[in-house]
Amino acid sequence: MGASEPSLPSALTTVDRSLEVNDIAPRPPRHVSRRQREERAYRLTLATGAAAVATIVVIVLSVVGVTSFGLALLLALITAALGYGLKRTLGR
Repeated sequence: MGASEPSLPSALTTVDRSLEVNDIAPRPPRHVSRRQREERAYRLTLATGAAAVATIVVIVLSVVGVTSFGLALLLALITAALGYGLKRTLGR
């Protein structure tokens, strides 16, 4: 073979762009409205507070010997995750 490459059938060299054009869908808006951010922050505030109270109650119960400390640790991790989500929502 020389410097020229073997030719491919025309069906393989043509690009069918009809699928690309027909599958285009508008993207959803990227920004979240102020109202939606407020609602999310409110729900996260309630959830973080409830998880914090539950964590404290379970810590007290584990000191008394009613429940295990592992549950308190799990609740503390959940509270931290909710707090992190709240912090991100508030942008601080």
